[in-house]
Amino acid sequence: MFKFLKILIRNIFQGPATEAFPLAPAPTPDRFRGRVSINPDLCVGCGICKHVCTGGAINISPSDDKTGYHYTVWYNSCCLCGSCRYYCPTNAISIVNNWHNSHFQEEKYKMAETHFIPYMHCEGCGAPMRVLPPHIAAKIYAHSPVDVNKIIKLCPSCRQIATAEQQGELHESKPE
Repeated sequence: MFKFLKILIRNIFQGPATEAFPLAPAPTPDRFRGRVSINPDLCVGCGICKHVCTGGAINISPSDDKTGYHYTVWYNSCCLCGSCRYYCPTNAISIVNNWHNSHFQEEKYKMAETHFIPYMHCEGCGAPMRVLPPHIAAKIYAHSPVDVNKIIKLCPSCRQIATAEQQGELHESKPE
């Protein structure tokens, strides 16, 4: 009987040994894989994340007026595998430790993160294009005498011509 009272008194002074989850928020470990979050400033719309998504939770579709594209992550389909974050070349996708995805059945179509990412217009030809993030352009043109701030504002075709001109590789053919 005295052993029981000793354990009871010790437990009263130590407090509960479990988490008070229904009454207080549960702590989430730092390395926990929760929801997918997208940074629209870094996304170039390449679609690699959509291709590797195991649950088919990512959708990238052009807008009706061709001024940009819609990026959607459906939390109901996401299996929290993290493949999209791993394969994203621009690090636009991150996995946050927010894991609260419980919802009512009638709210299932609201469980998505949607962003509209507008196209930028090329300064060379005016064509709509996807934005090349500056830190990616700096890596691509690290060993080149190219001005990165001018290159990121050009479409791939104009970028190729401008890079060749800046490197001195574009020679006008002389008539013989």
